[in-house]
Amino acid sequence: MPVTASTGAFDVGINDRLPFGQALILGLQHVFGMTGMFVFPGLLGRSFNLPADRIAYLYGMTFVVCGFITVLQSVWLLRLPVVQGTYAGNFAALLAVGHMQSGGLGAAYGSFFVASLIWCLLSVPIRRLSFIGLFARFLRAPLISGIIVMLTIIQVANVALPNWIGVPSSLGFPLVNIFSGAIAVAVLVGTTLWGGKYLRRGAILIGLAGGTLCYAILRPISFRSVVSAPLLVAPQWFPFGFSVRPELVIVFLLVLIPAGMGSMAMYEMVGGWGNEKLNAERMSQGIFAVAIGSVLAGIVGAFSTIVYPDNMGMLRTTRVGSRYATLSAGLILIALGACIKFDMVLVLVPQPVVSAAATLLFGVVFMHGVQMLSKVDWDDRQYAAAGLAVLVGLGGLFVSPEVLQTMPLVAKLIVQQPVISGGLTLVSLHSVLCPAASAPETVQA
Repeated sequence: MPVTASTGAFDVGINDRLPFGQALILGLQHVFGMTGMFVFPGLLGRSFNLPADRIAYLYGMTFVVCGFITVLQSVWLLRLPVVQGTYAGNFAALLAVGHMQSGGLGAAYGSFFVASLIWCLLSVPIRRLSFIGLFARFLRAPLISGIIVMLTIIQVANVALPNWIGVPSSLGFPLVNIFSGAIAVAVLVGTTLWGGKYLRRGAILIGLAGGTLCYAILRPISFRSVVSAPLLVAPQWFPFGFSVRPELVIVFLLVLIPAGMGSMAMYEMVGGWGNEKLNAERMSQGIFAVAIGSVLAGIVGAFSTIVYPDNMGMLRTTRVGSRYATLSAGLILIALGACIKFDMVLVLVPQPVVSAAATLLFGVVFMHGVQMLSKVDWDDRQYAAAGLAVLVGLGGLFVSPEVLQTMPLVAKLIVQQPVISGGLTLVSLHSVLCPAASAPETVQA
């Protein structure tokens, strides 16, 4: 079917269909841009000294869950071109809880599963009555949506530049990592700005290919991990065991709720790019899909998801807003999750190259959060709410380890997650200081 022109930020509109070849290329590009997909499963597995087959299983289930929710968002529930990827906050919570002496991965995933069930019930999309609809009302305010977008980028920024540079034990540290990543960024920027309409749609893949080729010339890439990996993976029920602790359920709820807020801010942004008006019910449907994914992740041993900022950056970079491109990405993720050997081929793209591209794309989305703040009618109340929220969220990242060790687990996780600490501060202050901007009548029915 022909692609039609669209208004707004996209050359190809949200509901426009794409030829099969273009949808496939754009879908692959979205997959390559999902930095956390190639980082978090390996980090979690190696942190607990899991064997290679368990780490491969983590990769497979992560791909499948993210793909399933992306498909739901693209064509059934939210109906927007958003890609759901692993959520950094959930990764951090699983890591912290799993290493507790009385916890372990069984308690972590069991408590995460129960928290996800509660979150799923709270997000059932009932018109005008859903719990999520209350958050959607607040996120109509540009101040909240813009700050939440910025806090989300701050929270995931630690997988961008640090992984681009690498660590002293990595083979390419530091010059090869920096140089190959810089090549990827340069090719990406050049293709985006001067590559023309069609090359721009493959800019991410071209940039990653250029960076990978540069890295491989300087540091040969081994395919041994692909040969040793299993061919297919079958989902397992609670593969790391199952136990539930009430205080840990609270921790995971505190992680999931701000992720929902961050996702709604992203929905609002991409809807604005495509001139789509989102009412509270439609926003609730999007969060309900994410909650379903969290329940599924708790069962099979994966991660909860959030709208990926780098994929949002791709939408603006390529100017293709078609939800059929993200549908293609979701189907590809499911296929890759079922074939671990192919997962490992994708993982062979050097981490510095992927992280370099993510650094650029995260920055693009961060600046769009700044742009959203340009719509705010600033006064002393807005300054107070936004300023305190940003500094609380950002400042928590610099609290000393000695202080963190004195805190209860719940408090420690809140302080270390900018979207939790800053987001809750922002919503609370905004509802008290700026009630007119959060009034229910601002919501489109």
